[in-house]
Amino acid sequence: MARSFQKLTRPAIRALAPGQKITEGGITAEKLSDGDVRYTVAFMVDGQRIHRVVGLASDDTTRTQAEGFISSTRADAKEGRLSLPKGRKTHLAFRHAAEDYIERLEDTDGKNLAAKKRQLKLYLKPFFGDQRLDAITTFTVDRYKKRRHDAGASHGTVNRELATLSHLFSKAVEWKWVQSKPCKVSKLEESEGRIIALSDEQVDALINAAVADEEPDCWLFVAFGFNTAMRHSEMLRARFDQIDFEHKRLFLPKAKAGQREQPLTPELVAILKRERKMRDDRDGWIFPSPRPNASLTGHRYRMDKPFRRAVITAGLDPNVVTPHVMRHTAITRLVQAGVDLPTIQKISGHKTLTMVLRYTHVHGQHIDRAIGAIGTAIPEPDRNKTAGTTTQELHILPSRQK
Repeated sequence: MARSFQKLTRPAIRALAPGQKITEGGITAEKLSDGDVRYTVAFMVDGQRIHRVVGLASDDTTRTQAEGFISSTRADAKEGRLSLPKGRKTHLAFRHAAEDYIERLEDTDGKNLAAKKRQLKLYLKPFFGDQRLDAITTFTVDRYKKRRHDAGASHGTVNRELATLSHLFSKAVEWKWVQSKPCKVSKLEESEGRIIALSDEQVDALINAAVADEEPDCWLFVAFGFNTAMRHSEMLRARFDQIDFEHKRLFLPKAKAGQREQPLTPELVAILKRERKMRDDRDGWIFPSPRPNASLTGHRYRMDKPFRRAVITAGLDPNVVTPHVMRHTAITRLVQAGVDLPTIQKISGHKTLTMVLRYTHVHGQHIDRAIGAIGTAIPEPDRNKTAGTTTQELHILPSRQK
């Protein structure tokens, strides 16, 4: 039903003098200096103020069109409310979603909480702020990328922030905050980064420091890292009842590339056998939580702090030598030992051979040994002789020492 206007009537609009305007029902008609009439709207929808220039009378814009714009905007908002997930009465702003997201992760021992809190507080919440969570678009995310890049953030740093944003979207769907992820979050291209591998002396120093550390499981964590090339989280989720001691295999029901069987070295198998005999729970977690009542799973989530102490004690740089460096070191040793790449992939759990290829460093004794396999002696001409010298008179270079 059309609204009945008392002030904003057609005769009143025609009678306006230049510079005068009439406002009623969220619609303003203003007479411009050239005699034209400009129609604007200003109204509230779901707590958001909408202010738009609808058009000019010279472009056939009328009060009726301004009315239609308000009606259609409110209808769209109502439709949006009707499509809200069950249990929600209003749309969730990103700022509030971020706060609830962190609170829930704290209650469930979420990973990388410190980093997520910092990223949300310093960058994501200030940018997305009061925007509706379900209305965030790819264009908005791209604007965020550009702003962070212009501020000097590296691609790797921005990608970690985007990973937090994407995880928040996924959790919002899981927790019924939204019906589907607002948009796809694509990451920026970044270099693969250098692979840091420790020398034999550094490995020995780190092992000794871990054995002497105050954390009783630090040495076992380091032993796992160097003997399996497993990822940090995979090691901490390992259980004694998942080990096949006879065949030296550890079953991983949940790994980055899917469930798999992890080969174990004889040295680690011997360590785990001895360790198991000393445990009260011989079928449970290899790295049980020091606070079992505070953990939902019963196992540790991180070993960063004790590992960092051991790294410092070993005289290494804790900003460079992280738990993942043990994985790099173990895989690099396999490459240097001449192990074929498909076998290394089975041990490391990489999804593709391309990822394993990163470890085939151009420098190293294994490269020198490999290139020696194609060494071929080449005859060198005696430049003091004439061009008619026969091959029998040429000096032969000695073969490369094998």
